[in-house]
Parts: sequence; C-alpha cells; structure tokens
Amino acid sequence: MTISILRSKIMSQNKAFHYVLGLFCVMMLIQKTTAIQFPVGEAKGWAVPDNSSTNSHNQWAERMRFQIGDSLLFVYNPDQDSVLQVKKEDYENCTTTSPLTKYTDGHTVFSLDRSGPYYFISGNKDNCLKNEKIVVVVLADRSNHSSPTNKQANSPPPPSPNVTAPTLAPASPPGGIIEVVPSPAPTVNEPTNAASSSSTFISVIGCIVPFFAYYSSFVLAL
Repeated sequence: MTISILRSKIMSQNKAFHYVLGLFCVMMLIQKTTAIQFPVGEAKGWAVPDNSSTNSHNQWAERMRFQIGDSLLFVYNPDQDSVLQVKKEDYENCTTTSPLTKYTDGHTVFSLDRSGPYYFISGNKDNCLKNEKIVVVVLADRSNHSSPTNKQANSPPPPSPNVTAPTLAPASPPGGIIEVVPSPAPTVNEPTNAASSSSTFISVIGCIVPFFAYYSSFVLAL
C-alpha cells in the first residue's frame, strides 16, 4: 500500500517534466532532420570541372532544391584554392579583388539564411575562368512561411494613388573583405552528410539518456 501511494505521488509530481522534456526532444529532432547540407562538387569537391568548357557546378545546383536553413559544404585544398562569395557582376567577370566574403579554411560550411541567389567563385582567377564557380538559388524555407499563398494573405493593402511606395535599397555588405582565418582541418575527399547524421544521432541519445536516468532513479527509490 505504501509503495503504491509513493509511486502515484512521484508520477503525479513529475508528469510536467515528461511533457516538457518530450516536447523539447521532438522539436530538436525536427530541426536536425529538416536542414540539409549539400556538398558542392560532391565526391570531387570544390574544384575545376573535368570539362572546363561546361559548368558542372551549376548543372548540379539546378538539380537541387535549396531552402532557408540548408547549408553548402565546400571541400578543397586551402594551399591552392579558396571560396569567394561575390556579387553577380564579379561572378560573371571572375573578379576576385572585392569579394563579399572570403573563405580559406579548406572545409567551408556556408549557411543559406535568406532566399534568393548566392554567387560563389574560386579565389584562384584561373580556376574561375575554367568554370569553378556556382550560383545557388534559395527558394523558400521548409515551414512554407514564404509561400506565395501566405505572402498574398499577409501582404498589406496597396497604397492609394497619391501615396508613393517607398523603395527599399538592397542591403550593402559590411565594409571591406570578411576573411575566415584558416583553421586546422583534415582534407575530406568525399564530402557527405555524415556530420548532419551524427548530430541527429547525438540528439536522439541526448533525449534518451534523461529518460533512462529518471526511470532508474525511480526504480531505486522504490
């Protein structure tokens, strides 16, 4: 009788703990599984295409569906190459002197945090002229908040004929070049999504351990 009352009391007091922890785990797992890391160049990595007369990087990008929250993985030899995020004009002309951002670490992960086009070229101009460059177009996020239907429903009414709608100037990049300082990192020959899978596995373990510890302490208490 005493054990039954004790069990009922403990379960009642910790019911909220189960709900909160369970909700946290579910949300964490959803976040881990929705974002995708795309390896640019796949097995070959960030390099000059085998056929430099065609841009295989762009052909690959056209087959993918990039959304907000995804990321790009550039794997290359930092002693011979780099990644530059540039403006459209610099992309077309392979201008390497004024990038928006420069990466030289050899294992660059670039997060896609907005919709629209992103332009990348090799920091080696000769490589860029041989089509080591890519355009990535991000369409929308995975929660469909940016879908046309939602945009139409949430858009404000059109201005009256006597009111001139303000023109929004595109955001300018911060002054100067942002360069990522190289950090020791092993060269990966075949970029994959193993890091994302490992992160998801760790998240699952992180959710299971608290439950196991809780029920273990419960059994010991009895």
